[in-house]
Amino acid sequence: MDNVYRRYFVLVFFCALTAGKGAYMDYKKLAYDLLPLVGGSDNISKLTHCATRLRFEFCDRSKVDAGAIEKTQGVISVVEKGGQFQVVVGNDVPITYRALINEMGGTAGKASGNSGSDAGSEEEKPSVINRIVSVISTTFTPVIPALIGGGMIKAVLSILVLCGLDDTSSTYAILNLISDAAFYFMPILLAYGAAIKFECNPVLAMTLACALLHPTWSGMVSAGESIDFFLIPVRLVDYSYSVIPIILSIWIMSYVEKLAEKYTPSIIKFFLKPLIILFVSVPIALLIVGPFGSFLNTVVESAANAINARASWLLPMLMGAFQPFLVLTGTAWAMTPIATVQISSLGYEIVNGPGMLASNIAQGGATLAVALKTKDKQLKQLASSSGFTAVMGITEPCLYGVILKLKKPLIASMIGGGVGGVYAGISGLVRYAFVSPGLAALPAFIGENPMNIVHAVITCIISFAAAFAATWIMGFDDPAEKSTKPAGEDAPDSQSSTGKISHSAEVVSPLNGTIVPLSEVHDAVFSQKVLGDGIAVLPLDGTVYAPADGTVTTLFETKHAIGLESAQGAEILIHIGIDTVNLEGKYFTTHVKTGDSVKKGDLLVTFDKAAIEQEGYETITPVLITNTEHYTRIEASSGQDIKAGDLLLKLC
Repeated sequence: MDNVYRRYFVLVFFCALTAGKGAYMDYKKLAYDLLPLVGGSDNISKLTHCATRLRFEFCDRSKVDAGAIEKTQGVISVVEKGGQFQVVVGNDVPITYRALINEMGGTAGKASGNSGSDAGSEEEKPSVINRIVSVISTTFTPVIPALIGGGMIKAVLSILVLCGLDDTSSTYAILNLISDAAFYFMPILLAYGAAIKFECNPVLAMTLACALLHPTWSGMVSAGESIDFFLIPVRLVDYSYSVIPIILSIWIMSYVEKLAEKYTPSIIKFFLKPLIILFVSVPIALLIVGPFGSFLNTVVESAANAINARASWLLPMLMGAFQPFLVLTGTAWAMTPIATVQISSLGYEIVNGPGMLASNIAQGGATLAVALKTKDKQLKQLASSSGFTAVMGITEPCLYGVILKLKKPLIASMIGGGVGGVYAGISGLVRYAFVSPGLAALPAFIGENPMNIVHAVITCIISFAAAFAATWIMGFDDPAEKSTKPAGEDAPDSQSSTGKISHSAEVVSPLNGTIVPLSEVHDAVFSQKVLGDGIAVLPLDGTVYAPADGTVTTLFETKHAIGLESAQGAEILIHIGIDTVNLEGKYFTTHVKTGDSVKKGDLLVTFDKAAIEQEGYETITPVLITNTEHYTRIEASSGQDIKAGDLLLKLC
């Protein structure tokens, strides 16, 4: 038994490593491309992320180019649901998030939602359901890593017990308390996310949550004797593991904070404001909001248990079949509080996990069927990687990248998820830990019932087989078949059958200066050709001209970089200096705007070379072809000194 589990974890760990290998630099480029398309850093009021999505809230939605974002290389899809603008980028979203923070100048506080405004929300009022989902999403997003970490430790602990660990030992007790900490102190963790959503002080919000879990309060609850607060009776409620009470309490606290901010005299605001917030908010939470939230907690849990008692197959079947639509509409988060409440109170949950397991595996099965059946090389590669990711537990890449676009595999995945969900419900499958269900998370289904893990494996087999078979039988519109044309039919002159641009293109130097290989540029993004191949020019002056006829596609607010698409299809990025984004536009003047058509030699940007260098920044300017993959080779000029307008790069 020990060898079996050891091999299992080695396999999962190896797969996780290989799946993520090499993704970092690609997604750094994606972050670089995204920022101007969302209206710049000043337009972002909140930025968070989950397992596969960047979640934005904007000051002005009209500044966001959703169409261009969706077409950006590395973006799987764009979703506007649940009160958020969501950019689906896949498993390496934390890397993209960190790169965006760096590109924004390290404004992590703003990105996490501690500052900024909801100016953009006045343009279009979301529905009540969207508001609720937005609250749940923003509140739970920062907490998910802790819940998954605790859940996986619970799963590992179950395996260790099966392998002989004494469940009365101190080792077991320590591991158990680590796994249970995030759930027991759930109100404190959720207080942080709720403070982000309701734009109030997160430390005071967490302090309120600490009051609900204070040992003195816990002792009063355990004693069970009636208590009062200034002669007002107080209902004794255990708030450990709870979800709804703290979210409602922080919502009320946000209004108390605004009133305290407005009416507290400036001279004493430093100490009087937090006094008012805690003195008012905590008693309201203990007297009114907390008991009401606890009642809602009980109602939600009882409703789920009642449905499961009368039709155990219903919830897993619905979740298995319609999980893709819950993800698409952004309402999948609505089930998270129910699942966490059940795990906290019962030690397992039946609402979310069993159906999600069936759905995730089914989506992976449908996508891998596409990978085996398609003749299109790009689709085969995408389906193979995203299908593997789906069966491991993360489905957004395959959902948005494959099955949603092909449509019939979506239907097949719903069939597989529904069939697997029926078995999961009939067999009484439960999830013991909060993890994203998939093969990597199967230990989360190991618990008191030794047959539970067996039922989980059978659910996976049924879901995968049904979805795979349905996709294979129903088929789909293969892009390779669409692109295959009989001889003599018109075909684009610009591309060959391999997808490479067949004609050559020329890019002239945008500056006067000295040619420098990219390998000698003191920035790994350029020297390692992360953004594309090309050459660098050490400028003699501060004038940048158009290197080809084309259109200005990107002009950064900081004016230090400009992107163009030439008439021949080359995507050109001119990046003036290294780390000059930190100057925030100082010493730069632009002479064109995004969308302008330019001719070779037109003036694009001027900059004060001496002033920039005096500030300590290099002015060496990489000239990159960002769609390098479309060309067989890129030849740089062999000379050293070059004048603006001289041939710099030849693309073949």
